[in-house]
Amino acid sequence: MEYLFSYGTLQKSETQLKLFGRLLNGASDTLDDYKTANIEIEDEVFLTKEGSQQLTVVASNGDKIDGMVFEVSAEDIATADRYEPDNYERISVVLHSGRQAWLYLKR
Repeated sequence: MEYLFSYGTLQKSETQLKLFGRLLNGASDTLDDYKTANIEIEDEVFLTKEGSQQLTVVASNGDKIDGMVFEVSAEDIATADRYEPDNYERISVVLHSGRQAWLYLKR
């Protein structure tokens, strides 16, 4: 079992159903010392899925992002890797709850 923190589109039921074929089991959690930022997406494949605006996160002392942490399998992570735009990377973070989770953000 792994954990994936979502602050954006992966929280949507329709995105989960389309991507994973099911709703993910998750709970509210917080990512400390980060904030969200809007960016333009240039990845043509992602543009057809979600549109030209996307959220990313940037380090920021004292800020926090409320989101969801989902229980996922290694296969789910591989699926999410293929879903995210080309200029995003997956990093490991520790959430406010103490859970270690994967997080996607712009490179």
